[in-house]
Amino acid sequence: MKSPIDKRTTALMSSKQISPYGSWESPISADLITQGGLRLSEVRIAGNDVYWLEGRPEEAGRYVIVKRSANGTITEMNPAPSNARNAVHEYGGGAYAVRNGVVYFSNWDDQRIYRASSNGGELTAITRAPAIERGERFADLRLTNDLGWIMAVRETHHEDREADNEIVVVPTNGSGEIQVLATGHDFYSSPRQNIAGDKICWLSWDHPNMPWDGCELWVADFDSANGFVSSEHLVTGGTDTSILQPEWAPDGTLVFITDESGWWNLTKWSDGNVVPVLTEEIDHGGPAWMFGFSTYSFLEDSAILLKGAKGVEGRLRMVTLNGREVAETAVPHSSIAEVNVIGSDVVYIGASPTTAAEIVRTSLNSRVTIILKSSSDIELDDVYLSIPEAITFPSTDNGEAHAFYYPPTNHDFESDGLETPPLLVISHGGPTSATSSSLALPVQFWTSRGFAVVDVNYRGSTGHGRVFRDALKGKWGVYDTDDCIAAADYLVSRGQADTNRLAIKGGSAGGYTTINALTFHNRFAVGATYYGIADLSVFIGDTHKYESRYLDSLIGPYPESKQLYYDRSAINFTDQLSCPMIILQGLEDKIVPPSQAEIMAGALRDKSIPFSLMMFEGEQHGFRQSKNIKASLEGELYFYGKVMGFTPADDLPGVKIENESAL
Repeated sequence: MKSPIDKRTTALMSSKQISPYGSWESPISADLITQGGLRLSEVRIAGNDVYWLEGRPEEAGRYVIVKRSANGTITEMNPAPSNARNAVHEYGGGAYAVRNGVVYFSNWDDQRIYRASSNGGELTAITRAPAIERGERFADLRLTNDLGWIMAVRETHHEDREADNEIVVVPTNGSGEIQVLATGHDFYSSPRQNIAGDKICWLSWDHPNMPWDGCELWVADFDSANGFVSSEHLVTGGTDTSILQPEWAPDGTLVFITDESGWWNLTKWSDGNVVPVLTEEIDHGGPAWMFGFSTYSFLEDSAILLKGAKGVEGRLRMVTLNGREVAETAVPHSSIAEVNVIGSDVVYIGASPTTAAEIVRTSLNSRVTIILKSSSDIELDDVYLSIPEAITFPSTDNGEAHAFYYPPTNHDFESDGLETPPLLVISHGGPTSATSSSLALPVQFWTSRGFAVVDVNYRGSTGHGRVFRDALKGKWGVYDTDDCIAAADYLVSRGQADTNRLAIKGGSAGGYTTINALTFHNRFAVGATYYGIADLSVFIGDTHKYESRYLDSLIGPYPESKQLYYDRSAINFTDQLSCPMIILQGLEDKIVPPSQAEIMAGALRDKSIPFSLMMFEGEQHGFRQSKNIKASLEGELYFYGKVMGFTPADDLPGVKIENESAL
């Protein structure tokens, strides 16, 4: 985003047009958001070249592997229509591996692994077509040192039982003779080979745990010539210890992140001993919803380059294996991900409240930073952007929660000073996840039209230690909802939100929170649920293996806790519904099936409550296509305007509102 100082000064000195909140003209249109909506992920280094993934909304969400050569040349490695994305755990991640200019990747349509040449030319399949369509899936791809194998997590689907997950090696020559290295546990991740080549490590865990609940770190001897392991050894972990990102340092030390201290802290395994590298009240990692993320990397001397975290945002920390911090590098980003060292430089994905996600290369010596790729090419002055305020507020049961508050901001408009702005409460997905202060144009879409926004990190969110993360166990559907209401009440008490014009929205788990808030409480005027859960008992029967036992901890074991599932499913209490709702759902969603949206729509229809139902063909869990992102945002704005009684400045196509006469 561009922000010339003279333009900001001029803007602030100019007179503003008086207009009601919600009716402000904004340069941040739905079209603009889709134009700047690249999804950047999975940065990899191979020699002097930098690789990354681009998720492109204008190509129906297709993921493209992009190579930036040392001379600045850009090459797309997987030609259309191939799509570098896998469906292991449905969320995927670790979709490709690269060495010597040759890329191996999982292709979305058939889930087979393909090889792409150094110039992004012809593709060659190196795994066989499975017996069941898309029934053999591969994630967390890593090449062995000798380039003979691809280490991966394989997920094999069956007609009559849940999928099998294993650690395998796939021959790069395309022979198809896959070797199984580890099997028997419900889930696996993070196969990594040491520099010497004689050992590998991996993580495993079992139902009902999720990886942030507890998992195990294993090490084994590895015979790369023949593709098998021996002398498997449990290093550490268990049902109540979460482990993340095991990586081998150049000197052979195994480094990983564990929450044994109560926070996800750097730890090492050396000479048979597990020893903390850092012990501090900072989370050095986050929840493993996807494979292959990176929060730290190694320098040549085995020192660790670690991303800044709570209290150290905007910094890259250089730490020895003995835990001594030897340097700290300031960077212009409050959010840092995908940390990779290349020589004396670091490549990472960074973002800030005024900067969209971008891949940057920074010299650790000169501090010179080069932008390799931005998720957005939009030129938008900062004076249109709302800068978030981090807030902490009290909630139920003597608890507290956190959020980012965004005031309505538009340098062309202001209210008459007699009204208080409507407030949009956002509940993030997961629920084991978190929101950040990084620039999100979908948030600015609302603030630039005169909405206040509060993006809530309710109890159960990550980034605040294990105690805060575990607070939601047994309380999902209660504390998350309570905290969203508490955020709204807190801002109303500060005079920053209109108590009669409160809206709430969320996707996935955030959609569940939204539906519950609108059903079990009488606090909001309107809500929007994106692929949200209305009936927990249906969800546990329809969802995929990875999350099939997730609710054991969030709600309770089923069927032993059947009554709790009933009590926390809004569909069973539609008699309490009185609030208009817009429901948005992808028709190919395998995580929250379309039946959930249809169930809720049916209940609203029966009660004669105004609602809109928008179903999108070709969308999975999370909208990726430009036309659908645009339609959902504009539909939501139109619906809010009808319910709250304001007229958007935008020329909107409108959406069908059933029972509209009841407004």
